[in-house]
Amino acid sequence: MDFYIQQIERFSRFLPDWAISLIIFTLVLGFSWILHRLIFNMLTRIVADKDLLWRSMVSRNERPTRLAVFVLGISFASRVAPLTSAQDDTIRHIMLICMIFLTAWVARSALHIWSTVHLRGFKLDAADNLMARKHVTQFRILKRVCEWLIIVVAVSAALMTFDEVRQYGVSLLASAGAAGIVVGLALQPVLKNLLAGLQLAVTQPIRIDDALLVEGEWGNVEEITSTYVVVKLWDWRRLVLPLNYFMEKPFQNWTRESSSLIGTVMIYLDYRAPIDLIRAKAIELAAKSPLHDGGVVNVAVTDFKENTMEVRILVSASDAGRTFDLRCHIREQLVAFLRDHHPAALPVLRMERQTDLRNSPDAVTGRSPDREHADASP
Repeated sequence: MDFYIQQIERFSRFLPDWAISLIIFTLVLGFSWILHRLIFNMLTRIVADKDLLWRSMVSRNERPTRLAVFVLGISFASRVAPLTSAQDDTIRHIMLICMIFLTAWVARSALHIWSTVHLRGFKLDAADNLMARKHVTQFRILKRVCEWLIIVVAVSAALMTFDEVRQYGVSLLASAGAAGIVVGLALQPVLKNLLAGLQLAVTQPIRIDDALLVEGEWGNVEEITSTYVVVKLWDWRRLVLPLNYFMEKPFQNWTRESSSLIGTVMIYLDYRAPIDLIRAKAIELAAKSPLHDGGVVNVAVTDFKENTMEVRILVSASDAGRTFDLRCHIREQLVAFLRDHHPAALPVLRMERQTDLRNSPDAVTGRSPDREHADASP
């Protein structure tokens, strides 16, 4: 390096310092660009036969690595160029900060690539997606937490390069009292949601695409962020809830261990309804329906009302949506079956029978069966 410095000093006798510095920085940037192209092409050929992770790492980090080579080149050029000590320190300080944020950029990109490649093996649209929803939920939450940690560490490292900020930070951490309490209270909701997010990622009371009944609304978990959860309701509305809601309040998770559910169909029939035929028809409808998973089919009389009896039909399906459709299918087909083949099983209001009695021949003559019995009695 001393040889190059001597040559530059000889050449500098004929040009001003700013022109020499401009030439040096231009040459160094050009050489850095060529060097990066050579290294990048070599790495591309090396990972060509590797798996998707390494190929993506090289291709997605082309821009930040190029900038990192430029930063290193500028740091080297600042030592060679005829700059003052203050100018050299300023440029090297700026390049150090740039290198810190470029390192954070590469780390965040690597985290994104790794999580994306890992989650490619888990399909949320599969029939049995319980394992996929577990992994997707954990990785999305932990990925956001790691991204925030990378940003915080990068900003902290950049601030620590300034002596004034570092001293202020040390004095602030060393001081105890009301300031720390005020900051803690102000950040309580943020910290509460952050801790809730970590707890949710570990315990997983909810996962992506879980079917929930929350706040009297039914829907699927569409998105889990570092502070809130978005639930897509059945009518396409979105219900947004804070993360700590799911740690503090009760809710129903219909897909906690399995997506299969048992649906209930309640019908109210006349006492003359043939329960055995209804049971056989319900089993037949469930067996013929592609919505049924081959599991539960049950028909039972569960209650007696004043004018009807309550019949409960249980059927199971692979998920909440198919269970709802199967319930509707059973209900529609069973009502049609009773209407066409057993109309007497359908409930009839007693007022309709009284109307029939008024229109009977006895009602026209002004006599009733009760009246005949009264007249015939001694």
